[in-house]
Amino acid sequence: MALYVHKYGGTSMGSTERIRNVAKRVAKWARAGHQMVVVPSAMSGETNRLLGLAKELSPGKASDAYHRELDQLAATGEQASSALLAIALQGEGMQAVSYTGWQVPVRTDNSYTKARIESIDDQRVRADLDAGKVVIITGFQGIDAQGHITTLGRGGSDTSAVAIAAALKAHECLIYTDVDGVYTTDPRVVPEARRQATLSFEEMLEMASLGSKVLQIRSVEFAGKYKVPLRVLSSFTSWDVDIDEEARSGTLITFEEDEQMEKAIVSGIAFSRDEAKISVLGVPDTPGIAYQILGPVAAANIDVDVIIQNVGKEGKTDFSFTVNRNDYQRATELLKSKVLPQLGAQEVIGDDKIAKVSIVGIGMRSHVGVASQMFHALSEEGINIKMISTSEIKTSVVIDDKYVELAVRCLHKAFNLDKA
Repeated sequence: MALYVHKYGGTSMGSTERIRNVAKRVAKWARAGHQMVVVPSAMSGETNRLLGLAKELSPGKASDAYHRELDQLAATGEQASSALLAIALQGEGMQAVSYTGWQVPVRTDNSYTKARIESIDDQRVRADLDAGKVVIITGFQGIDAQGHITTLGRGGSDTSAVAIAAALKAHECLIYTDVDGVYTTDPRVVPEARRQATLSFEEMLEMASLGSKVLQIRSVEFAGKYKVPLRVLSSFTSWDVDIDEEARSGTLITFEEDEQMEKAIVSGIAFSRDEAKISVLGVPDTPGIAYQILGPVAAANIDVDVIIQNVGKEGKTDFSFTVNRNDYQRATELLKSKVLPQLGAQEVIGDDKIAKVSIVGIGMRSHVGVASQMFHALSEEGINIKMISTSEIKTSVVIDDKYVELAVRCLHKAFNLDKA
């Protein structure tokens, strides 16, 4: 008998029929002798509906008190789906109990709408498991030191599930979603993309941070830190599939880097269209200039990604970096109004029609020439590289967004990712 945590996304919980199928699947695992904890998301579209109502009633600029009420509101979506799943499980003849994050409790800091988990009290959950019950815990939420409900931000149910699995020392955390695993790239762009049997935490972390939407990045960070094996698999397969077959399906994300994993130089191609480039031209080439430019940007809670500083002439240099496209206008206006006058720079220019394409693989550590192979493949297609960023296991390039799909296809072929 093993302890498993199942996490089901919003589409998996999107209707009473789908909730009933989830209940049948969970009951199957419980009847096989496993202790079961389930973390469901809100029903598909429910969180957006609730936040849309809040937006209609918004008094204007969001205050801290307003953020508190947003968390109070948004948390009800998961509460409803958890209760419905408990009812469906009881209909299957299972003992089941649902808890909100604050009933467990899941302790967080007080950063409303983007709280971070600090601790989980597993005593109540373990008592129920020992009594033979299936335990359902709301994802996405917790409680701060003052007793206020908090939420973890978009995709927070993945993080909740992994954190609960870590606290309970679960055998595995199964993330059920609308895809059957992690692919070498997006199959909608490359039909030949293959589902991967295994990935390392490092590779999955890079893929998530570089644009892969399969797993929320904080959940992968948490899993890697506490060594929680993750498995990504589909909830849309038949619920009565053989349990041993189901337990081997999907993609296993693990900390065990075996010999087979080492053979793959590049494991996947990730891409993001949500990019914009900003350049500050003619800034003084002096110590601390990077901080003087990026400090105000960071203070405005704008994330910066790829950074390049060119070799300067006559004491001047050009400084370029990328931000999320949603932050492009705000970052540009900030630099023009505050940073440009203080630095005496020439001008701020930008481009919000760029994209980032990345190759990822732990095998890159032990192979030379991988980046040059990437650059050669892109040059053969006439794709110009605007910026480059590298780490031990990834190389990213910034290109014109109109070439994204062509770049992904040619790189997928260049690194033989269409072949098992």
